[in-house]
Amino acid sequence: MPSASVTARSRTRSKRRTLRRTEVTEEPESGGVAGCAIQDVVAPSIPLPLLASNNPCSSGNSLVSSSSSSSSPPPPPVGGSNGEGNMAATASSSSSSTSSTLNREPSPPLIHPPSIVAVTGSCHQPPYDLRRKQPTSSSLFVSHLSENSPQTGTVPAHSHPCCGGSATEAAAGCSSGVNSPSPAPPSPESPSSMLPARKRPRKCTSTLSSDSCESGTSVAAQYLQYELPDEVMLTIFSYLKEKDLCCLSHVCKRFQILANDCKLWKTIYQRLFEYDLPMFRNTSGTFDVVSVDDSEYENPWKMSLMQLYKGIHVREGCKDMYIDNLSGRNIVCVDSIGAAISIGGDNPLIFVHANKYVGESLVIDNNAEIVGAACGNIAENVVFETDRESTVVFVEGSLNSYLGYVTLKFSPDLGASNAPHQRHYCLEIKENCSPTVDHCVIRSQSTVGAAVCVSGAGSEPVIKCCDISDCENVGLYVTDHASGTYEDNEISRNALAGIWVKNHANPIMRRNHIHHGRDVGIFTFDNGLGYFESNNIHNNRIAGFEVKAGANPTVVHCEIHHGQTGGIYVHENGQGQFIENQIHSNNFAGVWVTSNSNPTIRRNEIYNGHQGGVYIFGEGRGLIEHNNIYGNALAGIQIRTNSDPIVRHNKIHHGQHGGVYVHEKGNGLIEENEVYANSLAGVWITTGSTPVLRRNRIHSGKQVGVYFYDNGHGRLEDNDIFNHLYSGVQIRTGSNPVIRGNKIWGGQNGGVLVYNGGLGLLENNEIFDNAMAGVWIKTDSNPTLKRNKIYDGRDGGICIFNGGKGILEENDICRNAQAGVLISTQSHPVLRKNRIFDGHAAGIEVTNNATATLEHNQIFNNRFGGLCLASGVHPTCRANKIFKNQDAVEKAVKNGQCLYKISSYTSFPMHDFYRCRTCNTTDRNAICVNCIKTCHHGHEIEFIRHDRFFCDCGANTLESLQCQLQGEPTADTDTLYDSSQPTESHTLMVN
Repeated sequence: MPSASVTARSRTRSKRRTLRRTEVTEEPESGGVAGCAIQDVVAPSIPLPLLASNNPCSSGNSLVSSSSSSSSPPPPPVGGSNGEGNMAATASSSSSSTSSTLNREPSPPLIHPPSIVAVTGSCHQPPYDLRRKQPTSSSLFVSHLSENSPQTGTVPAHSHPCCGGSATEAAAGCSSGVNSPSPAPPSPESPSSMLPARKRPRKCTSTLSSDSCESGTSVAAQYLQYELPDEVMLTIFSYLKEKDLCCLSHVCKRFQILANDCKLWKTIYQRLFEYDLPMFRNTSGTFDVVSVDDSEYENPWKMSLMQLYKGIHVREGCKDMYIDNLSGRNIVCVDSIGAAISIGGDNPLIFVHANKYVGESLVIDNNAEIVGAACGNIAENVVFETDRESTVVFVEGSLNSYLGYVTLKFSPDLGASNAPHQRHYCLEIKENCSPTVDHCVIRSQSTVGAAVCVSGAGSEPVIKCCDISDCENVGLYVTDHASGTYEDNEISRNALAGIWVKNHANPIMRRNHIHHGRDVGIFTFDNGLGYFESNNIHNNRIAGFEVKAGANPTVVHCEIHHGQTGGIYVHENGQGQFIENQIHSNNFAGVWVTSNSNPTIRRNEIYNGHQGGVYIFGEGRGLIEHNNIYGNALAGIQIRTNSDPIVRHNKIHHGQHGGVYVHEKGNGLIEENEVYANSLAGVWITTGSTPVLRRNRIHSGKQVGVYFYDNGHGRLEDNDIFNHLYSGVQIRTGSNPVIRGNKIWGGQNGGVLVYNGGLGLLENNEIFDNAMAGVWIKTDSNPTLKRNKIYDGRDGGICIFNGGKGILEENDICRNAQAGVLISTQSHPVLRKNRIFDGHAAGIEVTNNATATLEHNQIFNNRFGGLCLASGVHPTCRANKIFKNQDAVEKAVKNGQCLYKISSYTSFPMHDFYRCRTCNTTDRNAICVNCIKTCHHGHEIEFIRHDRFFCDCGANTLESLQCQLQGEPTADTDTLYDSSQPTESHTLMVN
């Protein structure tokens, strides 16, 4: 308190400032009201407690009520020209207010708040009335604080929540320049009050009234409201609590702005709750920490305090912080969580502050909301820990309960001889309850059970944003018809599965991060269900997702990758729908299906596996459709050991191995897939396998399109097989497929190659535009070709050699660059009812000690002739029709032309060929009859045989002689007696 001398000097300076003002005295229209006397008062000398005690909105007796005995009716509320109030709550205060009980500390001298009284004697009339407006947010906040406080009753509708007076008194005591309650009726003795607000006479006075106390108070109020710097006001306000600030915001516009300062409310908020950022209850019933910049509120600290004010606080030794009779604060604060639950009723809101709460097992059977409250990382600083009972148990009755921002630990004594903890969990949620568990850290050191157990019908929790990691057992266990929603959780580094779903449980799991487990990521078994969406599952020691024993989950939009074994493992009658997932970079196959399992694998991306893409074995089944399978180290899809899946509408491409591999009696329907650009065969079928391939596009492979070997069987129907570096189809070593209705074209090594004892039925296929023969049959192979169209080959139509056999019936063989059918080197096929026509060479050529049975064939319009037989060849011919062939060879011989002129080095006409000893030709050279007669006339010549060749003399490949029959110079290719040899697949060598 200032000394007397200081006070005197201050009063003198104040008086001088007052006398220097230009003052005008105006009388009201009714007359007789004298100007108000002004007493010298120094505003800065007002002590802070006194200022708070004179606040018109403070608790205690209202100044307005103390003036209700005045003989004059209350004046209308008034304000300055800028809309600011003049603390009208004290308008009726008189000198008797010196004995008011509002003073909280009796020691300072009593200084009254500014007042304007409508009494005969003196009055200061502000120029404008306050307009009637809706209550302010601060008024609503005060009501909320009073109504929601668990210690206070409901404020009556006619009573102000802060001041405790009537509604009329509150309107008089807390009206503001911005928002105010309805004004009191105007006095009939003041006609000026009936004028419009902006036309009332402005009253000022230059004379000192005898009532100096009230005038001095008016000067003090003027100084506080308009002249004291904001920094000083904020420093003063910082000593006040929430209800005082709310009341001050009703005094005037300036006080409203200052009392709503974010820093003031942040200080109050953080003392009560300790949060670094404001926390809000959202519409879904959960609590979220929101940054100040992202908040929708102008003052998020105040709004958060308003939402959370009614809560019970568990904060040991801090009761005095939450109870303050001077400010009206009366918040419940207890030392234990159990005490908070017991006194909170059916729906308590409990804030548990930073501490480690050991040995207190919580059983929640009501709608309690338990929220951790601490600075920094909230959950890490609020720890519940037990060593015998489950740490937290939700039981029936907790339908809308909430647990958030805490750490739960279950740490049993693992060295004890008995294990009473085996039936307990860190968090247990039983039947018929649906709590929300949010932003919790959950740790269990028990080697049995699970960290979180959700069990029983009607158990439908919401578990979100939790960290369930580093547990010595299962992370999350959902069983016995339980369900619930589990979102945005971190589940990692657990000793067993990250998640178990069992016994008809049907949870919804979204956006969880499940990784680095020491077992499987998610394990559904024993008829477990569930909907798993957008989860990130990776780096688990076993499969990312395992399905077993009748389980049938739905897995969509998940990323399952970098598993130390496989991605998805479905076995022992497992099912499931795996839709639109990313499955990649797993050490083993991306998807395993075995032991009578029947999942649906649809629209997934399965790529970059360190082994295969999809592996179906051990009598596995399944529907594999619309997937994109690429870049895997082994086959894109592998089917073996009596497995029988449906594989359709997939893209299987750019594999480092093959596309589809069916072996060891594998089966399956493989249809309408696109298999392309694989390093080895597009499709392998081997070791007793019998798949059906229909309507696939198999193309652009770096080896064979479809490869049957080692007793591979099956059906190849209506496929489009084209543009392979080797043959479109290869059949070998006892394989006996049915190849029907396919288009086989663009092969760089021929269309179909049957060799090494291969069999097969080729029926109704179109084989065209291959770089070499349309069909190769060799080395004791014996296929059957019926009703095929073999045309436009860049070599022969069908080439049979090296002991090849086969039955060729009713085929159309036309427009091929070489012979329609070439039979060579001890081969013996049967050709029956074929049409061989429009060839650019001979229709049928038989050479090199081969033989054949030719029956009922039609051979016509071929360039070099219909049937050409080499020396020593005697086929069996019956009822063949050979007609209208061009016989270009015979015509050229008759016309004296070199045969090279009609053949070049790309085809091989059959005729007599010779060797010139004079020109020292080798056994690899051949000279046509006309060159012998002309170019080698008089030379020593030797007849070799009647066979297919092209003339080396006409090709100018003989060093000693230039052809005189105008042959075209060309590179020495040696004389070729057969078509180019086909290249066999190197698949087995790679394997």
